[in-house]
Amino acid sequence: MRVFGIALAALTLLTVACTPAEGGANPATGAKTTSAAPAGAALKVEEVAGGLEHGWDMGFLPDGQVLVTQRPGRLALIGGTAPGSPVTEVAADFSDVLADGEGGLMGMVLHPDFEQSRKFVTCQTHQQNDEAVDVRLVTWTLAADGRSATRAGDLLTGLPINSSGRHSGCRPTIAPDGALLVGTGDTASDPTISQDRNSLGGKLLRIDLNTGEGLPDNPFASSPNPVERRVYTYGNRNIQGVAIRPGSDQVFLAEHGPTVNDEVNLVRPGGNYGWDPSRGGTEDSYDESVPMTDLERFPNAVPAQWTSGDITEAICGAAFLSGPQWGALDGKLAVVALKGQKMLLFSLDEAGAVVEVVLPPEFDDTYGRLRTARTGPDGALYVTTSEGDDDKLLRFTQG
Repeated sequence: MRVFGIALAALTLLTVACTPAEGGANPATGAKTTSAAPAGAALKVEEVAGGLEHGWDMGFLPDGQVLVTQRPGRLALIGGTAPGSPVTEVAADFSDVLADGEGGLMGMVLHPDFEQSRKFVTCQTHQQNDEAVDVRLVTWTLAADGRSATRAGDLLTGLPINSSGRHSGCRPTIAPDGALLVGTGDTASDPTISQDRNSLGGKLLRIDLNTGEGLPDNPFASSPNPVERRVYTYGNRNIQGVAIRPGSDQVFLAEHGPTVNDEVNLVRPGGNYGWDPSRGGTEDSYDESVPMTDLERFPNAVPAQWTSGDITEAICGAAFLSGPQWGALDGKLAVVALKGQKMLLFSLDEAGAVVEVVLPPEFDDTYGRLRTARTGPDGALYVTTSEGDDDKLLRFTQG
């Protein structure tokens, strides 16, 4: 077990692209830089469990246990959220999972009625006869003792796939209205996918949790194409985090950029987020030199709320710190990073604009690559590491 008290008074404050002079504002977003962290704030980090391999997502069971997907195609049940909780492998048939590169067993969500139905949904790359077929959402039923899971059926198939696993997505999150939001990747192959509303790739989807169909109040609900009816945003590249701001209808996306310019985006239903490696259909190859949000080609594209600029963080899971137990950190958006091996805490104004970004330097390289961030029922923030060897489930609280 490791427990760390981290004084946030010593934190470094960042903004997008580069850090302007103290007290100034970043020209890209107006996010300001200050020299002091919230007074009296501190974080404590506890290691709940180890022995995982690329823990990709998690769900909190009503009995206090935690279900964790692992990218190679394994499911773990962690016996609680206290440090040193035991880890048990859940028997389930993931033989069809294409565990290659960025693909494998990825995101998951529990059904809101899990206590009665025992159902949960995973997002996974699918192969047949050793050939990549698609990325799909699968519904499972967890046994009463938690030691096995059976496949209840495919919720949604046909999400595009790259046989290498690149840009597979795939982050599902349940909205307060019960809709299933799913951030998908563009496969980094066919350059037209993100802008094509008849493709499920490079999108935020909004679907019915039980049928997989698009919801009747979606922005393209009147389309004759059932794929387009599921689309909530398009022109995305590779969504890795989906977070809903408590007490609002604001949805934020953490998205990988092309080498640089990772983005935090605020969802606008029906919005185009401006990624187009086809250059308007004139380029057959996947051209990653185009802007992450191409406002020249798409003047009405939705600008990012924050971008990493000329560095690569590979931001991933995202969740809000919420509740009085967080003190001055209440309401901040926590985003973890793979390549950056850090956590970023975003302060937002009421409209969702980024005011400042706090980066705790003690987290730099301390835990390695960080994949998932989810808020638990106890209000704590839970994070998985993604090193591939003895990965951890970590619990963050205010110290």
